[in-house]
Amino acid sequence: MAFSADELRVLRRALAIALHPSTADDEDVSTCLRLAHSVDEAVHESARLRDFLLADLARYRAALPGTVAGYLPLLEEALGAGYQPAPDDLAALRALRGNAVAADLLARCRVLVERAVRAKLAGRQAAAEPARATVPASRARLHALPGGGDAAEERPAGPGPDRRPATPDPERERPVPTPAEVFPPKRKPAPPEPPRKLAAG
Repeated sequence: MAFSADELRVLRRALAIALHPSTADDEDVSTCLRLAHSVDEAVHESARLRDFLLADLARYRAALPGTVAGYLPLLEEALGAGYQPAPDDLAALRALRGNAVAADLLARCRVLVERAVRAKLAGRQAAAEPARATVPASRARLHALPGGGDAAEERPAGPGPDRRPATPDPERERPVPTPAEVFPPKRKPAPPEPPRKLAAG
């Protein structure tokens, strides 16, 4: 992707605005937006041309060996655009080993494939290794002390040993009074005794 002189001037102005946003005016903003739109169109066109290139490459590869004169330049152009050679490309180049250009492209493709395989294996190994949590030295020392950090988490589940104090607390040993003892029921008053009759004298 190449910029014209005017586009480079706008790009320089956009970088200056990014460093000093207060200096931007409406014209600068609209110019930067037009440049961004042009860059988006160029990226889209580049992707479209790459798709056409890969489609032509597949057609020439399928028609080998009669299309070797067109296949090899297309493959070289695709590699320059970041194309990752496929197994079909390696097989086609091996079949054209007598061609000096094909031999050079085969060596180049083997290097690219080997790099891709190594990168994939490195990614899988990094994903397979569990993430190890690093504990600061201060917290590591606390874990070694009785009652240190996370002591409750390391305690096994279930009923633990009896941790009651050796000397019983008299306040705890006293039984709790029942509600009947705290609020005794009211007794009904006894009926009055009948008056006694006096004996006749």
